[in-house]
Amino acid sequence: MTVRRVAAVTLASALICAVPAFPQGRGGADWATGGGDAQRSGSVRTDPKISPETMAKPGFQLMWNVKFRNEARQGVGLTEPSLMDRYIGYRGFRSYAFIGGSGDNVFALDTDLGRIEWQKHFPLTAPAGTVTCPGGMTSSVSRPVSAAMANPNSMFGAGGGAGPRGGPAKSGVGEPLQGAVTIAATLAPAAGRAGAGPGRGPAANQQQQRPRRMPSFLHALSSDGAFHSLYISNGEEPELPVKFLPANSRASGLIIVDDVAYAVTSGNCGGAPNGIWALDIASKAVASFKGDIVGEPAFGPDGVAYVATAGGDLLALEAKTLAKKSAYSAGQPFATSATLFLSGQKPMVAAATKDGTILVLDAGLSSVAAKSAPGKATGALSTWQDAKGTRWIAAPSGKSVAAWKLNGAALEAGWTSKEIAAPTAAAIVNGVLFSAATGGTHATLYALDATTGNEFWNSGAAIKASVGDGGGLAIGGSTVYLGTRDGTIWAFGFPIEH
Repeated sequence: MTVRRVAAVTLASALICAVPAFPQGRGGADWATGGGDAQRSGSVRTDPKISPETMAKPGFQLMWNVKFRNEARQGVGLTEPSLMDRYIGYRGFRSYAFIGGSGDNVFALDTDLGRIEWQKHFPLTAPAGTVTCPGGMTSSVSRPVSAAMANPNSMFGAGGGAGPRGGPAKSGVGEPLQGAVTIAATLAPAAGRAGAGPGRGPAANQQQQRPRRMPSFLHALSSDGAFHSLYISNGEEPELPVKFLPANSRASGLIIVDDVAYAVTSGNCGGAPNGIWALDIASKAVASFKGDIVGEPAFGPDGVAYVATAGGDLLALEAKTLAKKSAYSAGQPFATSATLFLSGQKPMVAAATKDGTILVLDAGLSSVAAKSAPGKATGALSTWQDAKGTRWIAAPSGKSVAAWKLNGAALEAGWTSKEIAAPTAAAIVNGVLFSAATGGTHATLYALDATTGNEFWNSGAAIKASVGDGGGLAIGGSTVYLGTRDGTIWAFGFPIEH
C-alpha cells in the first residue's frame, strides 16, 4: 500500500472514529447558564491563563468581535452567552458561545475562530399597537446544569471533570501514519481486549462498551412562550417546541436542572402573572408559583429552588412542583436574587434587601448566619472563595462594585472599586473580578483584583456600544465575553496559537 493510500485510509478512519453516535460535550463545568451555574455564583474557580499575576502584565486584549443580524427591542439586545468549551460533533472539535438575541434569534459562535457556526430564528409574535414590554426573546439561552455544588477547596468542578482547556480546539488526527488520536486510544492494550491477558472474548468486550452517548441540547424561550430544544451541532429541533409561558411575557433566568426548565416572568407583560414557572421536559407538565420574583432562581444541591421576592420573602420551593418548602421574611423587599455557596459542607444562601443589606442564611432558611451593614449592595450578587479559603460576596453598588468577606458570623466590608457607571454583575475567575460599565454610549470592561478591588486593566474605548437589558458577562477558556445592544459579541483574552 502506498503512503498516499495509507494516509487516505487513516484520514477516513479518523473522521469516522472522531464522530460519536451522538454529539456530546466533555470536560469540566462550563458557563452554561445565566450566572454560570445552578447556584448563580458568577464565578469560575480555575483558569490556565487568567490570574492576578498574568493580568498585572500586558497581553490581555480584545481578540475579536462579531456582529449579528438582530433587532434590538426597547433596550434589549444580546443576552448573556452560554458557553461550551469543548464539544465533539460531526463537524469535529469545537468551542461554542451561544447567544440569544431580542429579535427571537439564537446564534452559535465558534469561539476559537470568531465566526458564526449556525443561527436560528423564531417567528416574532409581539402584539400589535403600543408595546409596553420589550417583546422578543428576553431570557438568555441555557444548557442543562447540575444542581451539585462544587467543593471550593477542589481544583475540579462539581461534575468532577478537569477545568476548562487553555488552548484552541485540537484535531483528532495523531502522528503521521499513526491514525487518529481516538484510534490510538481504541487500540491501546487494556484489560478485556484481545491480546491483553485475562478477560478476553465477546462477553468481556461487551462489558467494556461505553454507555450510549446522548445528544447535547441548547434550550431557548421564544417570545410566544414556547420552550425550544436545539441540537448543539446545528440548531435543528428534533421535536416541536413545547408551550411553557404565556405569549409576550417578559421571561428571564431560563435554567434547566434535572430535566426541569425554570423561568421567571415579571412586569405583568403579555397578561402573564408574575412568578416562577417550571416545565417538566419529559411529561410537558407546567407548574407555577405566583409572586413578584426578584432576579433569577438559584438551586441547592437537592434541586430546591431559592427565590427572593419584592414582598420581602426568601423562599425555598420544591423541585418541579414549586410547592413552598420553607420561607424567611426580611421585613422589607429584597433587591437581588439569591446565590448559594458551601460553607464547609453546609449550603448557605445569600441575598440583598432593598436597604442594601446582604443576608446570609442556612439552606433551611431558619436563621441568619451573617449580614452586612446596610447601604451598599444594589445589584445581583456573585460569590467565590479565594486561595486562602476566605469566602467573598460582590455586587454592584451604585456607580462602583463592592465586595464583602465572610468572617465567622460577620460579613465585613472588603473593598469598593473606583467609579464604574452602572456596573454589570461581577464575574470572577481565579482571583480576577470582571465587570462592565453599562452606562453611557459604550460599555467598558474592567478587570480588578478580587481581593483588593485594585484595577488591573480596562478596555478603554474598544467596545463601541452599550450593554442592553439582560446582557452580562460570561467567562470560559481564558476568555471574557460580552454582548452589546447593537448585536455585537466581544471577546477579550490572551491570544492563543492556532
